[in-house]
Amino acid sequence: MTDVAVIGAGPAGLMAAEALAQAQGGARVTVYDAMPAAGRKFLMAGRGGLNLTHSEPLPDFMPRYREAAPMLQAAIAAFSPDALRAWSAALGEPTFVGSSGRVFPKAFKASPLLRVWLRRLDAAGVRFAFRYRWIGWDGEGRLLFRTNDGQRPIEAKATVLALGGASWPRLGSDGGWVDILAAKGIAISKLRPANSGFTVAWSDVFRDRFEGQPLKGVALTIGAHTVRGEAMITRSGIEGGAIYALSAELREAVLGLGQATLTIALRPELDAASLTTRLSGTRGKQSLANFLRKAAQLSPVGIGLMQEAAIASGRPLALFSPAELAKLINAIPVQLTGVAPIERAISTAGGVTFDELDDHFMLRKLPGVFAAGEMLDWEAPTGGYLLQASFATGAAAGRGALEWLKRS
Repeated sequence: MTDVAVIGAGPAGLMAAEALAQAQGGARVTVYDAMPAAGRKFLMAGRGGLNLTHSEPLPDFMPRYREAAPMLQAAIAAFSPDALRAWSAALGEPTFVGSSGRVFPKAFKASPLLRVWLRRLDAAGVRFAFRYRWIGWDGEGRLLFRTNDGQRPIEAKATVLALGGASWPRLGSDGGWVDILAAKGIAISKLRPANSGFTVAWSDVFRDRFEGQPLKGVALTIGAHTVRGEAMITRSGIEGGAIYALSAELREAVLGLGQATLTIALRPELDAASLTTRLSGTRGKQSLANFLRKAAQLSPVGIGLMQEAAIASGRPLALFSPAELAKLINAIPVQLTGVAPIERAISTAGGVTFDELDDHFMLRKLPGVFAAGEMLDWEAPTGGYLLQASFATGAAAGRGALEWLKRS
């Protein structure tokens, strides 16, 4: 029998294993995962640069978690962004703050950090069992896994579930745990894509010309919510950092109404009067696109968006007055027709509701079973907030399991 079975070898599960194994009088821990190796999604997240956390102060940091912020407050305060940076440095991977305030390891990749972390866990006595897919409990209350050698029951004094959401299922997070816990009476908010792209019915001309083109320095608005940053035109729609920051509002609007209107400002730093003045000059023999590029410093993809809006309005862009062009530049309506599939989303919204958990992240209806990471009902934008909460809740669940062992 192992003291604690940690199911899921992502950031939350590995951090729970560390909290358990390195505590004074630490527990015997085995980490189980359906994949052939640890941290598959963690490695994917670090392909473009591993964004561990964010440098902003906690009073600014916590609201990024929206309605879940009060439930995550204690865990993140106990394992704060500063603590995460110190932890990484202690592993030989010091961090730096980028120009956006995001925090990265100096190696910039996930693989060096993961390698040294796994070595430290191994030295602490943590065991690993790969290609073990958790399928619930058997009739005697033992954990039940499907392995290459058939089903295998495992007895553990406590369990930490860190199974992730349902994005990137090929890396292990497939949401297969939802039915297992629901059958035990655990309330689960429906899993939905977060930090995802959205579909748009671009014209064939626009799609073929501008697929893969970035929109830089734009402001995106839906309702009362505005974000400045970058977005990317895709063949089927739009995605990117600024879109992800608004994804919760955009998703709920699309799912609730069947579509949503995203407003794009190409030159948000200029007011209508300034743009009108710039556009009131003589165009001469210049094409409209060339005139807009020079007079308003617009990119080809931005001008293409204006053309798309003009086509949708039924009025050629060439007939717009300078004042009308100025207004359109900072208020281009883009109709979002759908949400990109959850399998393509960066993260997942929904999960085990916090009402099901006690202060130690233990499931009230399943004593001795703890839950952490993205399988809980919270969401946050990209920028380090996703990994921070995964690490912090993993550490909290590990500490909770340790306390459970002591009490038991």
